[in-house]
Formats: sequence, C-alpha cells, structure tokens
Amino acid sequence: MPEFVDAHGVAIVYDVAEAAARPRAVVQLLHGVGEHAGRYGALTAALVGAGYTVYADDHRGHGRTGLRQHGGDARKLGRLGRGGHRAAVDAVWMLTQRIRAQHPDLPLILFGHSWGSFLAQILLNDHPDAYDALVLSGSGLRTPRSLNAGDLNKPWRSAKGHGMQWLSSDDAVGVAFVEDPLTTSVPIARLFGVAEGVRLYGLPRRDLGRDIPVLLMVGRDDTVAGPRSVHRLADAYRSRSKLTDVTTLVYPGARHEIFNEVAQADVRADLLAWLDPRFPARD
Repeated sequence: MPEFVDAHGVAIVYDVAEAAARPRAVVQLLHGVGEHAGRYGALTAALVGAGYTVYADDHRGHGRTGLRQHGGDARKLGRLGRGGHRAAVDAVWMLTQRIRAQHPDLPLILFGHSWGSFLAQILLNDHPDAYDALVLSGSGLRTPRSLNAGDLNKPWRSAKGHGMQWLSSDDAVGVAFVEDPLTTSVPIARLFGVAEGVRLYGLPRRDLGRDIPVLLMVGRDDTVAGPRSVHRLADAYRSRSKLTDVTTLVYPGARHEIFNEVAQADVRADLLAWLDPRFPARD
C-alpha cells in the first residue's frame, strides 16, 4: 500500500492497479466526499482489463488516509484537517506529479466523481498541461445556483431506512455505504465548514491553452447537480476554455453514483467506448 507525505505531514495512502499488457494510458481516479478509493473496484478492474493503469488515493481526511490522520477515530472521517481544502487539492496534485515521474511517456486521464470531480476541475484549471483528458461523474458547474446545498435525499424522504437512497436506485448500495467503516454520511457543509466549502466554487479556466477531450457523465435523477448543471458545465468548457471535444452522457433512471447503478455495466462500457479511440492500444 504505497503512500507519500504531504506538505502538512499527512500520509496520503493510494493504490496502483497496473495494466497487464503495455498500458494505453494512466487513469488518476478521484473519489467523492465521505468515501474512499476502495469503492471503485469494479470500475478499476474494467479499466485495467482494457489496458489502463489506475492510480487512486484516499484523499485528505478520507478512508485509510483519514483514519490514520485522525488517530483511528472514525467519527472524524471526512474532516480535511490542517490546510483545509487547498491542502486536499495540493495532495492530489502531488500524486499527479508522482504519476508523471513514473510514467513520463503515457497520457494521463483525470477521472473525478462528485467532490472528486470538483477537485479535478480545480486541478485542470491550475495545471492544464498535466492532463490529457478529463472524465467527470456526478459533477456540475461549480456555482451556488448550479449545485444542491440542501437535502440530497429529499425525493426519497418517505423511504424508510438508511437515508442514502440518493446514491443509487440499487438499495444495496446505500446499505453498503452506511455499513462501510471507512465512509461517513455527514453532509459536506458540516465536514468542511462555510469558509472551506466556498472553495468548491469556481468556473472553468478561460482559454485553457490546449484542447483536451472531456466526458461528462450524470444520472438524470442526480440530486447533487443533475443534467441541467452538467450541460452548463459542458457549455462553459466549450465557450470559456475553448475545448472542442466535449461529450455529455445522461442516464435515465440513474442517481448520483452511476458507476454503482443497476446499469453500471453499461456505464463502464460507455466510458471505455469513449476512451479507447482517443487512447489507442500501444504495440
């Protein structure tokens, strides 16, 4: 289980899944708030099987990183600690630099889900030359009007049980999330606080300086942002960042975690169908 120490002395734990054959590219996977990289096993296996090497860390305050950071106190999972959100972004950037140093000749695809997609948007703004493609899941335009700061489970409030129905139409996903010792269901506003939460907001950088492909994937019933917000994000990447290869995929009946949905196999197939022609197999 590799790790590195960030600028504030926090040990960041990450996983590496190597492609069996010569890899097409590297995928850096960024998970969402309150969760960890271990929840992406099926996606990682599909990517590796298709020829992609995958790096995925447990972000600041999250998963194995967070448990060690907070002295084993699972009640503190999700809290970013010293340095706040900026430190969380910087730690992910440190992993990007490691990947680039270890695989200098391979394209690097940045994949982010939910909060991880916001981290990915920030990283692309700050370091546009570091990445060769951007894939965002459960994302949206990072403005107060385009993101839901309220009750994400509101449409399913009448449903009894765990209160995590907003994650997936497969009820087992919400049950597994609640039972996972490395997750927390504390809302992001409480975990980060107002001052750090504001750091989530921002727009795609104007005139990015290079034209990279972008894939935006969202469930039609996603309460974090949803299709309207994702279409606004796509428009911003085209108009502000001057990107020409921007694709949006909307999944009817799907909620926030499309890669944990009933039709997750189709979602993974769509991702690979988009990636493979842009990153051909290497001889």
